[in-house]
Amino acid sequence: MSNSSISTLDIFRRLACSDLPEQQVLEQATHCRRLKPGDALFRAGETKSFVYAVNEGIIKMVYETPNGDSWVKGFAEAGICFASLTALADHGATSFSAYAEVASHVEMIDYAALQQLADRHIQWQRAMSNAYKLYGQRKEQREMELLTLSPQERYRNFLRNYPALATVIRQRDIASYVRVTPVALSRIKSRLKASER
Repeated sequence: MSNSSISTLDIFRRLACSDLPEQQVLEQATHCRRLKPGDALFRAGETKSFVYAVNEGIIKMVYETPNGDSWVKGFAEAGICFASLTALADHGATSFSAYAEVASHVEMIDYAALQQLADRHIQWQRAMSNAYKLYGQRKEQREMELLTLSPQERYRNFLRNYPALATVIRQRDIASYVRVTPVALSRIKSRLKASER
């Protein structure tokens, strides 16, 4: 994983495929967070009506159960924006928790301000639409993998789709993402290594 940084404005420019008007509104609606590894960006059940732009680092998104189990939902690395969609609804709350996997810089953007920009400008509307589309595509891909692929195939897909992350993320978090125990992941890795000989 590179240590490169990307600005929030550049993330939205990429989503819009163009320059964006009223950039000062974005700046005024944005709050910065610097996180150490393990720091919580937010926890499940909080009322956080924000879109999060990852400028540096990796954020791990986690579903946590009442009995203490947790499963990694996904990862957001530099250049990605994300949100808890349930928290964006009126009186909504986050459905998952988000933690810094490594030292990270994240900007929190007030969702109401983004909606107002989208109401006024087609460029912002396009950026928001593309963000939702990418989110939907990632979610569909993730569902397909969980429902149709074996744990070994899911691990191979993780390595193929996130080669840089695989060298940085802890093995127990990779196991959780693949939906196996750390012991089972160790066995999968051993089998794959043996098959390459």
